[in-house]
Amino acid sequence: MAQIRQPTPQLTAEAFLTESLRQKERGRDVGYILSAALRAVDPYEAVLRHMHRRGERLTIGEVVTNLESIERVFVVGFGKAGEPMARAVVEVLGDRLAGGCVIIKEGTRSKSASPLEGTIEFIEAGHPIPNERGVHGATRIQALLEGTQPNDLMICLISGGGSALSVAPAPGIHLEELQTLTRLLLASGADIYAINTLRKHLELLKGGGLARMAFPAKVASLILSDVVGDPLEAIASGPTAPDPTTFQQAYGILERYGLIAHTPRAILQHLQEGMRGTILETPKPGDPLFDRVHNVIIANNSVAVHAARSAARQKGFKSAVLTTFLQGEARQVGRVLAATLRQIVASGEPLSRPACLIAGGETTVTLQGKGLGGRNQEMALSAALDLAGLRDVALITLATDGGDGPTDTAGAVVTGETLSRAQALGMEAQVYLEDNNAYSFFARLGDLIHTGATQTNVNDLVFLFAF
Repeated sequence: MAQIRQPTPQLTAEAFLTESLRQKERGRDVGYILSAALRAVDPYEAVLRHMHRRGERLTIGEVVTNLESIERVFVVGFGKAGEPMARAVVEVLGDRLAGGCVIIKEGTRSKSASPLEGTIEFIEAGHPIPNERGVHGATRIQALLEGTQPNDLMICLISGGGSALSVAPAPGIHLEELQTLTRLLLASGADIYAINTLRKHLELLKGGGLARMAFPAKVASLILSDVVGDPLEAIASGPTAPDPTTFQQAYGILERYGLIAHTPRAILQHLQEGMRGTILETPKPGDPLFDRVHNVIIANNSVAVHAARSAARQKGFKSAVLTTFLQGEARQVGRVLAATLRQIVASGEPLSRPACLIAGGETTVTLQGKGLGGRNQEMALSAALDLAGLRDVALITLATDGGDGPTDTAGAVVTGETLSRAQALGMEAQVYLEDNNAYSFFARLGDLIHTGATQTNVNDLVFLFAF
């Protein structure tokens, strides 16, 4: 079959040829390094690295399956990388596929998807707030899972965003109630582990639910990780992984963030019934149904970070990985990263110029204002306050999926001149930070990074440059 990949969108040089970076050569080098990180986690290529077919021998990860023993092969999936992942599966299996359904983020469907028509159904759904199309997609996936047999193979494609895109509410819970809870959690500063613990106990496909529905079929999951540390139970809420969390823990999260009084009554009742044991818990580690499940991480934040480090070294930078476990409140993390850059300038430690330190992970934002922004933009704005006056430095933040929070941008660029440039326009950075309005701040400066939807998602990247 002819190759049908859709190339990962590349970062435009324009994002880095801003006044704040001054030199075109410097901007091109930065663009090259950031683009290298995205290319390394291209979902299509990642699937092909971990899935091969030779005749009737299908290899996924380290497991070899004889297709002669398989009656039907289906594909199901959800996540921002769903379409390119599905393209790769179709290339490997061709007409051996019996059908499939993949839920992707609305507005990200490529125009050259015709080779997949009739083989895999694509449904575009809402993110980060789930919508009716996500419910419809989950219903379609559940229909494919019904009636599976021991000699069927279910290939599951999981990537970041899958939790919001696929919505199968538990009996007695409605979409509107899940939407309310999602908004409350996002505004509270709750991390992805807390959010997904609740989702796993309020929906049917999450927390091992897909594996339970697919049983007794064989399940092979190809997973693009967007969670720090790659815990299988947390990525897209672990649809094919054992769930170590409980109803008690889910209820405790609402208590911890002070959300009990604001949570819809049906959700509270469902969790309370689960704590009493009147609702079946999610499948736990050791459950024999997982003997027929094979989960494979095909790409993650670490892959992107190390690709960026190699690219930086090619461009003559002294480069190192700071961490791939970056977490915490975005504005606080921004200050720590700015302090790291100041240390480089003051002492040449941990690297001397020209230096490129790279970090990966995912921060959170506790909403207090009414502005527009995302965790990467807020992190950058906070850092700008502490970078004021430093010469020849830049801090660049990037959401690898191309969308930072509810905005159309991936992140932002800040330098030692950002604050003075803002002040010249009559803008006070601290005011914008307190209003969670980083997007408006960087939009006026022209320092937002726009990539468009990259069709991949492995958390966030931060680059600290001392030129």
